[in-house]
This record gives sequence, structure tokens and C-alpha cells, in this order.
Amino acid sequence: MDPLTADITVITPPEPPRPSTDGPGDWLRRNLFRSVGDTIVTIVSAVVVGYLVYRLGRFVLVTGRWEIVRRNLSLFMYGRFPRDELWRLVVSLAWIGAYVGAFAGLIERRREAAGLWDGPIPLPDRIRSIVQRLWPLLAGTLLLLLLARTALPWLAMLAVFGAAVVGRLVGSILPPKSLLAVLVVGVASVVGIMVLLLDAAPWDEWGGFMVNIFLAAVAITLCFPLGVLLALGRQAGRRIDSTTSGIVVAILLAIVPVTFLVLLGFDASRPITWILVIATIAVAAAGFLVGRTTSLPLVRVLSVAYIEFFRGVPLYVLLFLSYLALGFFLPRGSSTPSLMVRAVVVFTLFTAAYIAEIVRGGLQSLPRGQTEAAQALGLGPLRTNALIVLPQALRNVIPGIVGQFISLFKDTTLAAAVMGILDPLQVSDVANQQDDFVGQRLSAETISFVMLLFWIGCITLSRESQRLERRLGVGTR
Repeated sequence: MDPLTADITVITPPEPPRPSTDGPGDWLRRNLFRSVGDTIVTIVSAVVVGYLVYRLGRFVLVTGRWEIVRRNLSLFMYGRFPRDELWRLVVSLAWIGAYVGAFAGLIERRREAAGLWDGPIPLPDRIRSIVQRLWPLLAGTLLLLLLARTALPWLAMLAVFGAAVVGRLVGSILPPKSLLAVLVVGVASVVGIMVLLLDAAPWDEWGGFMVNIFLAAVAITLCFPLGVLLALGRQAGRRIDSTTSGIVVAILLAIVPVTFLVLLGFDASRPITWILVIATIAVAAAGFLVGRTTSLPLVRVLSVAYIEFFRGVPLYVLLFLSYLALGFFLPRGSSTPSLMVRAVVVFTLFTAAYIAEIVRGGLQSLPRGQTEAAQALGLGPLRTNALIVLPQALRNVIPGIVGQFISLFKDTTLAAAVMGILDPLQVSDVANQQDDFVGQRLSAETISFVMLLFWIGCITLSRESQRLERRLGVGTR
């Protein structure tokens, strides 16, 4: 034997894993009946779950008296909104469907232009994917259509579906660089829809599940950018330069007068309106100058004070304060803002504080090397935060942000409890007090229907959040 190769050990490669041949019986024995204790727990759990499923199925299909829901379906969905103006709701939903379709088509167009497109998806696979993603929403919509007593809801949903298909086709032929224009159209669409709906009925005549969706949507739209700014303000001095901090200070200092301006309503004939406008401009300019000339402790103080105050006060108390005590803080003779406006402002200010802390956690999760690498490439502080830091931070905290949005959606019922807004929970009480149903103890049916509505909304948000996490690789490297 060659002495040079005497000590060499030959390592044979491992065999490839063999495919599992376990059947259902092996899986059950390994996971549910591994031991005597596992067997007992499995049997007891199966009995309890089976009993609950039986009682639920019996209530839904046999003993439940759902006529109260069928006859008050329109009241549950849109409250006191004028029935002869419902075409405005249909037009708004159709435009939203068209815009969502166009936006989805444009995103796919941009992926194709960037070389990230895997080719056209067959229509059956596309339909299967949509059903798997949105089956709670689709099932809930079908249930509402089956409960309807006229053909008009079916025609409305057909119009929304047709508008979404047309929008999808239009989006697929838009130029890839038209994303900013599409976003501007989206902002203008929101304003146009609000004008269209308010022309039919003022805020206080809205009701039903429409109120909860509106409060959540508007509060989410407003609180997210405000929360990001507050998070940047609390991080001031480490990740943003003086120019950016000046903008943050300006916005933070302008929050109070702008909020009162929104509450009072812009009426050019009232001197207080112009006083607030001048005050807003003045504090914004002062904030920008302060941010340009100091090293940012004021930014942190303002941000921390805002966040800790609104996180330390219960939402219920803030709603009561806006409902009962707001008039004491307004100038004498000024008109009181509507209940919906007060609720929107409270939800926005409250939720922004929580979003700020969630985003701040995302900012702190990034290594310092990300900022240093961006600076080595010649990016300025503002572009570093906008292009490098914030996208990664927001990606890391998607679960927390969506969880807070779901909590906000459910908390909209507090506005009805405090301010008397006609949301589905109050509709449930009203329906049970009608002459045809009084004394029949049908609260279980109406409350179950309201629970189903909120479950559909929350589970849809949760599933879309999980899909976005998977696409962005949250939790993976």
C-alpha cells in the first residue's frame, strides 16, 4: 500500500431520501394515537369538537330563524342611507372594482417589464388562485346575495365584477412607468367617491356595516403616514438629516391646528378659520426652521409626547371626550362637527401612535450597515430613508401593522356604542324591537350575522397579509 494514501478515508455520499410510503393510518398513529395519553386527548377533543359542530350546524340550518336578518338586510348593510340614492353606492363600488383591476394589471405589467413575469397564467388556474385567496369574501358575498329578496343586488355585483374585468384589461396595456399617475387617480377617486356619497346623505345619516368599513378605511389611510412620520421623529438624530427632520417637525407642529380646522369645517366667512390657517402656516414654517438649525431633540420630544399620550389613554375615553366635551374647546358660536368626523379624527390620532411604535421597531431591526452601505453609494440621508431604510423596515413589520388595522376595524363598534352611530350592533337591537319580532328572542340570530360580517372582513385582511408576507419573504433571509 502506498504510504501516502494509507491514512485517507473514503467517505461515501449519503443515499437520497426515499419517498414516504406512510398511509393515513400511519399518520394517525404517529400524530394522534402515539400513546395512551395522546389517544385520550384525541378522543375527548373529537367528542367536544363534534358536539360543537353539531350544535352550530343545527342552529344555522334547523333552529335558527333568519327571517329577521332577511327582512332587515338593507338596514344591516347601509342603515338609513336613502334608498332612492343607492345607485351612488353601486357606481362607487364599480369604480373601486375597476381601479383595483387596473392597478393589479399595471403591477403585472411592471413585473413583465422587469423580467419577473413567469408568463400568462391559464384562466382556470387564475380563477382557482382567486378563489383560494378570497374564498371567505366570495362566500360571504354569495350569502348576502342569497338573502336578498330582489334581483338588484345581483345586478350590482355583476356590474362590479364587469368593471373589475375591464379595469384589469386596461391595466395590462398601460405603460409600466404610469404607476404614479395611477396612484394620483386613486387619490382623486377617493375624493370623488366621498363627494358622490355625501351629496346623497350627510355623515350622520349613514349607517350599517357601511359605517364600520368607512371609519376603518379613512382612519387607516390617514394614520399610516402619520405613524411613519412619528416613528421617524422618534428616531431623529440617528437616521435622518436636519432637512428631513425639519419636515417632520413642521408636520408634527401643524397637527393640532389642522385637526381643529378639519373639525370646524372650512368656512371662509368665519374669522376663526383664517386664524387657524395662519397659525398652521406659522407653526409649520417655525418647525422647518427649528429642524434646520438644531440637532433634533425637539422632534423626539414632540413625537414621544404624542405617542405616549395617545397610547396611555383608552380609546373609549377619547371617544367620550370628543362626543361630550369637544364643544367646551371650540370657539363660542362655532358649529359642532358631525359625529363621523369626530370618530375619524379620534381613530386616526389613536391608531397613529401604535403604528409609530410598530414602525419604530422595524427601524431598529435593521443593521446599521444598511445605512452605511447606502451612504457609501452616494445616497443622501433623505433618499437613504426613502429607498433603503423604510422599505425594509415596513417589510419586517407587516404582521404588526395588519394586526393593528384589524384591531382598528373591530374597534369601530366603539364609535356606535359611545356616539350612537347606527352600526350593525345597534341595528341588531333595532330589529329585535320591531313589532314583528319583539319578544321572540332573536338576538342570537342577529348577533351571529354581525359576527359573520366582521369575521369576513378580518379574515380577508389576515389572508392577504399572509400572502404579502410570503411574496416578500418576511421572516426569511
